[in-house]
Amino acid sequence: MGKDHTLDLRGTICPMNFVKTKLKLEELSPGERLVVILDDGEPMKNVPRSVSEEGHRIVETARFDNQFRLVIEKV
Repeated sequence: MGKDHTLDLRGTICPMNFVKTKLKLEELSPGERLVVILDDGEPMKNVPRSVSEEGHRIVETARFDNQFRLVIEKV
């Protein structure tokens, strides 16, 4: 497995945060991981759900301050 890719989406509004996450995932190969930094609230409600609906796997969710670190594995 290669290095993790990171996408910092703090301050990005819905639905753009999911759109940017989806576009970045399209660049990755299956098995690669994308680390997404999201604000609390709607982004954290919508992005993990939408990513899972796309068939990808949420590997880790960690909270720090008012943000979340989401690790997504592309399938």
